[in-house]
Amino acid sequence: MNFGHFDDMAKEYVITTPDTPLPWINYLGSRDFFSLISNTCGGYSFYKDAKLLRITRYRYNSLPPDSNGKYYYINDNGTIWNPGTMPSRTPVDSYECRHGMGYSRFCSSKNGLEANLLAFVPVDAACEINHLKLKNTSSAKKQISLFSYVEFCLWNAIDDMNNFQRNLSIGEVEIEGSTIYHKTEYRERRNHYSFFSVNVPVDGFDTSRDVFLGAGNGNAIPDAVREKKCRGSVASGWYPIASHQINLSLAPGEEKEFVFVLGYCENPEEEKWESPGVIRKDGAHALLARFATPRQAEAAFAQLNEYWDGLLSRFTVESGNEHVNRMVNIWNQYQCMVTFNMSRSASYYESGTGRGMGFRDSCQDLLGFVHLIPERARERILDIAATQFEDGSAYHQYQPLTKKGNLDIGSGFNDDPLWLIAAVAAYLKETGDFSILDEVVPFDNRPELAQPLLEHLYRSFRYTCTHLGPHKLPLIGRADWNDCLNLNCFSKEPGEPFQTTGPSEGPVAESVFIAGMFVKYGREFAEICHQTGRTDYEEEALRATEQMYQSVLDAGWDGEWFLRAYDASSEKIGSKECREGQIYIEPQGFCVMAGIGVEEGLAEKALDSVKERLDTKYGIMILQPAYTQYYLNLGEISSYPPGYKENAGIFCHNNPWISIAETVIGRGDRAFEIYEKTCPSCIEHISEIHRTEPYVYSQMIAGADAFYHGEAKNSWLTGTAAWTFVNISQAILGVQPDYDGLRIDPCVPSSFGSFRLIRKFRGSTYYIDVENPDGVQKGVSGISVDGKEIAGNLIPVEAGKTEYHVTVRMG
Repeated sequence: MNFGHFDDMAKEYVITTPDTPLPWINYLGSRDFFSLISNTCGGYSFYKDAKLLRITRYRYNSLPPDSNGKYYYINDNGTIWNPGTMPSRTPVDSYECRHGMGYSRFCSSKNGLEANLLAFVPVDAACEINHLKLKNTSSAKKQISLFSYVEFCLWNAIDDMNNFQRNLSIGEVEIEGSTIYHKTEYRERRNHYSFFSVNVPVDGFDTSRDVFLGAGNGNAIPDAVREKKCRGSVASGWYPIASHQINLSLAPGEEKEFVFVLGYCENPEEEKWESPGVIRKDGAHALLARFATPRQAEAAFAQLNEYWDGLLSRFTVESGNEHVNRMVNIWNQYQCMVTFNMSRSASYYESGTGRGMGFRDSCQDLLGFVHLIPERARERILDIAATQFEDGSAYHQYQPLTKKGNLDIGSGFNDDPLWLIAAVAAYLKETGDFSILDEVVPFDNRPELAQPLLEHLYRSFRYTCTHLGPHKLPLIGRADWNDCLNLNCFSKEPGEPFQTTGPSEGPVAESVFIAGMFVKYGREFAEICHQTGRTDYEEEALRATEQMYQSVLDAGWDGEWFLRAYDASSEKIGSKECREGQIYIEPQGFCVMAGIGVEEGLAEKALDSVKERLDTKYGIMILQPAYTQYYLNLGEISSYPPGYKENAGIFCHNNPWISIAETVIGRGDRAFEIYEKTCPSCIEHISEIHRTEPYVYSQMIAGADAFYHGEAKNSWLTGTAAWTFVNISQAILGVQPDYDGLRIDPCVPSSFGSFRLIRKFRGSTYYIDVENPDGVQKGVSGISVDGKEIAGNLIPVEAGKTEYHVTVRMG
């Protein structure tokens, strides 16, 4: 069943009931200030880092769920309600939430009063704007009391949740007119503060949560709201909040507007204070002056819409398939931008308190957003490379605020180095900017160890070459892409972290998956070296990849599919010889993507085995049969109940690998079948089963062994977004950036028909019409550019040219 619908013209998903299976959220923000907001106004805000600079408080695992956010309470003659229905949960007469590109709008009504709340983060300001309109649609005059409410976090989100003996004594605020300033810890090591303001005089305020809510009360019906009276409380320790009271009269048909601003400011250390004990507020005053009127807020919202229209215009498709058009033109690219901003750090499943930015994650995410913001992709590559170690290995994660690696999860994930090559290759193909390879980048953020980026790539390549096991396959280390396949862990104690228990150096557990990666990205490194004249590196890389190709054929093939790994005792993982976990998805996808076994006829066998043994109506499972007991030699993967997460769940991230692999051997029908099974728009009608948002991808879906087969978890922040966009845009629709131009090589289902693409690439716009009169799945019989036939399927870049009109004939 559906809980809303797509509005493609407005680029919105319209939720028509507050009672969605789970909170369905959106992300506000595009640079430094971010907010998460649910369809009932739950969520939280932070500046740059969700752990270290958390502005508002959120409680995971709270009951009722999703019950903390930015709220507006309306007391209309004793009836108390909220525009998003939470937290009062008062039934409303009408409700609609529209999640759009960087904004969310809530339209609801109760007893002849309409509320229209627009929440967004401006493109170039460190604040969130809430533009609230209240309109009296009844025939009688109304006397309304309106109350705003946010609960401040005491900056460090972990300390805020744990260190109560200290932090219940440190809360501080200042009040200036209609602005409430949160200045906790400002007197000591901080030079930043946050604030919550409204653009009209207020009739009251509270900054103490206990006073506003009432002793022992929850946030559903605060005492101040019920009694229509804020107390003017000033928080001193305990729980600082910001609440404004505005009393208003509305004649029949009358509407009034309010602009609320939640902001963040920093002061130079030497200019922290306006006077003793009083914070300097120049930054806040300037920010509030920019959005002091509804018209200024509307102008900022228009600028936000222009920003997203510009980004999304860089790749568009018109086809006969509405799901492809919708996801490619709007939601898939939008999600790619969110993963660029967040990596895996802050969602309703990632608390923002631990993971930071992933080395591997951020490299993969870049594949989906490099065409949208190449200049920021360049910056991201240099940030990632600076966390690499001298031997080519890497911290698995780094903090977005400091841009330095952290050891919360450790290092020794032996696939990490190769992803840097993947990211840089994607950037070079998109931009042609080879100057990035000459950028001098530190190792481990130590300037004295700095080397050109090309040297970082060489160290990445060499790390795999120097970490091979007995079968001449890459050592897995702590884990490869599958963080839960811990072949060197051997943990017997509950609570031990699987990824940091046991050695990462020395054991001989090997990964066939990394071998496939090495062949694919080792060849990419060789081509980068060829393009830059480094023939010594190129020849070394080609020799090593050919040797690895042979190692996979010799030791990585199991008869009908590729093995997954060898454990620390050199026993096979992902083999027909195993009782459970006989076949894994990852090597079938990546080995074929690398071209391994295509000429030998093995690729088709492997992919046929995937369809026969791993496929379900909701997507392809990660392995089969599921593990039904805990295996000491496997680690976390066998700790999950069958059908969940890495233990035979449908891991959406690697379904695109199989789809891409199918395009390698020309099977467009099968590639598209795989694409559709996890495409959010295609499965919107089973939202009561799927449960997560029907406009974005989730990390995983419960597999066939699970009790709730088809139920998704971990939406939004997943490499699924980037890999699916690579799959649909490059492998299926066939527009592939290359070093010397755009290559066009579609692989579509036979019934797909003709389609049109607009692709902006290196300062030019390509208008590409693909004709397929005979319904072939793959093959280009001819291409004309501006009416002239070209040889092959690569459209070379011509200096000074701004438009290309391309006709592609499949056949």
